[in-house]
Amino acid sequence: MARRATACSESRFPAGGRPPRGYRPMNGVLTPVELEALRLSLEVALRSVSFSLIPAIGVAWLLTRPRWPGRTLFDAFIHLPLVLPPVAVGYILLVLFGTRGPIGRWLYERFGIELAFSTAGAALATAVMTFPLMVRAIRIALEGVDRGLEEAACTLGAGPLDRFLTITLPLMLPGILAGAVTAFAASLGEFGAVITFVSNVPGETQTLPLALYTAMQSPGGEAIAARLAVLSLLLGLAGLLLAEWLARRVRRLLGR
Repeated sequence: MARRATACSESRFPAGGRPPRGYRPMNGVLTPVELEALRLSLEVALRSVSFSLIPAIGVAWLLTRPRWPGRTLFDAFIHLPLVLPPVAVGYILLVLFGTRGPIGRWLYERFGIELAFSTAGAALATAVMTFPLMVRAIRIALEGVDRGLEEAACTLGAGPLDRFLTITLPLMLPGILAGAVTAFAASLGEFGAVITFVSNVPGETQTLPLALYTAMQSPGGEAIAARLAVLSLLLGLAGLLLAEWLARRVRRLLGR
């Protein structure tokens, strides 16, 4: 813990206001600290979406197709991160997955996996926060699938798995792609859950939002904060535009 605290404190600029070497712009491009934060943000977002995509498809199907007791409560639980403060989500993750938590202690003792204060933990925090966005997009796409096509395939002898893979899944593809890209873009901007669960460790958990926060709290960091804010804005906008473009492209290919 002392090492982590030292790493966090070293991210501050000196009292004189002059940024250290890693924070100085080089020939008008991003500084090494900014590049590292960008790399971590992309890595965390990619791992987050990779962890969540298949479970999101399964959860969307459970919330749409079969009718079972408790579905409304389960739906509310899945979408809970959308209404909870991100800091509260991060605290719950710390209680459950910290080295002293019931799940975190078991993972550490059995497999040597430590999620708190790690890049993997940052991916878990962003996955929890963006999971409802992915589920919602996939669910809307699934609700638009014509069940008559599935029933026709059933009369022709197609089994449940065959119908899902050949009919339902291709028709869901626009929602899946849109949900994945939207979740990826949202992961790039997640702050509260990440800083609460994995802290602000340069090179380990300091993503773009955390680097922006550090620059804003540091003397002489205005220029860095402005560059990071613009970079975050461009990445978010690009992600949303890409999600919409992919959805339209797939719909056009499917003739919808």
